[in-house]
Amino acid sequence: MSPFKSSLYWRLLVSFCAVNMLALLFGGFLTQRFIEYTTAVEINWASLAQGADQAYESGGSDALTEWSLQQRREGIEATLYENGGALSPIRMPSSVRGSLQNWLDEKRDMVLQPWPNLYVAVQQVTGRDGHTRQLVALSRTHSRLRPQTRQTIFLASQAVLSLLFIGLVGWWAARSVARPVEAIRQATRRMASGELSARVGREGQRAHDELAQLARDFDAMAERIEALVTHDRSVLQDLSHELRSPLARLHLILDLAQRSEDPADAARYFRQAEQEITRLDQMTGEMLALSRLEGDIPGEHRDRIDVAALLQECVQRAALEAQARRIVLSLAPSPTPISVSGSAVLLERAFDNLIANAIKFSPDEGKVELAVRQGDGAAICTIRDHGPGVPEAELPSLFRPLFRGSNASRAEGHGLGLAIVQRVARAHGGDVEARNAEGGGLQVELTLPLVPAVMAG
Repeated sequence: MSPFKSSLYWRLLVSFCAVNMLALLFGGFLTQRFIEYTTAVEINWASLAQGADQAYESGGSDALTEWSLQQRREGIEATLYENGGALSPIRMPSSVRGSLQNWLDEKRDMVLQPWPNLYVAVQQVTGRDGHTRQLVALSRTHSRLRPQTRQTIFLASQAVLSLLFIGLVGWWAARSVARPVEAIRQATRRMASGELSARVGREGQRAHDELAQLARDFDAMAERIEALVTHDRSVLQDLSHELRSPLARLHLILDLAQRSEDPADAARYFRQAEQEITRLDQMTGEMLALSRLEGDIPGEHRDRIDVAALLQECVQRAALEAQARRIVLSLAPSPTPISVSGSAVLLERAFDNLIANAIKFSPDEGKVELAVRQGDGAAICTIRDHGPGVPEAELPSLFRPLFRGSNASRAEGHGLGLAIVQRVARAHGGDVEARNAEGGGLQVELTLPLVPAVMAG
């Protein structure tokens, strides 16, 4: 992409020109005063000779040297000669030095131009002491332009140089802007064509400006999208594999029901088919919930939630299922309310899954212990059963979608409950971990950040 085709380049160019024109107007005012000062009079060689002689007579060689330095700062090399010798140092080309003695011997006033842009003046001056001395002066200029003409030339040159400089700076700025924009554009096209690994990379992040930040945000977005799509594909592959068995059983049950001649047998087959359909519906619902959590759909609206009160409600709902197997649900009382910020619906689903999982793996007439405490700026919810626990090697995979450990054969399930709990915890800025408790059973800790102080107030 050519920088000259960028609209940003032309906007920058117009802005630079406007700023430069203001600088020209202000600079022109100052330079006009400077030109008027420096070009007010022509070089008066005779007056220059008188000034040199006065300086020498008043202070000798030292005063003459100081005077010469002053003239040098104004662009003139000058000193006095007496009896063919310089009374103070002077710088001159070797060709001029070789001819100088001849000019001094003529003992008359003269202004010479040995070559272009160099003027040599020899002026006779008689001091108050009666001695005759000679001024030797060199200058790059002799005749000057009128102030108005000099000002016109200067402003015209400055305008041309300023426009050239602005053009170069504008081209450089547009090029520096166009490169990251083009890199982002190419990455966007590649990603739109299905290449999810497309990234802007260093090409768009060299500078430290908004475009570099945009490139970094794009790469972060692309990385997140790639992770989500990869996860969804993995989950869908696992789900398609998991659905084969219940679908095959459902097909076999319906085939047996269709072939059955006894209505009682047919009804029994239909009840089994209904159970399989319910399992498929539950599995599909959990997979949809898991996909939504992976997509960060929840969490946009957050409320202040009393974790202990919410967990108490979940325990009361699960009491009927626990009583069917004479399992005791024991929730330790919380002395003070412990509040977090989040979605009550999602946290309720996470607690329901944890309690259901604990009941599922608890032995009949067993006990499930629940507690909520506050520590390190977080609410820590603990749920422990007294079941068989989980082999240590399987603990890291416990929250992976559709993972079912070696003890899963003891209870029904799809391996999605704990995965949903982990997604809910992370959507709220927390986490969940599981470990085998002392004395047997599995202990799961769900950690959630406490409600911010501003919200708590």
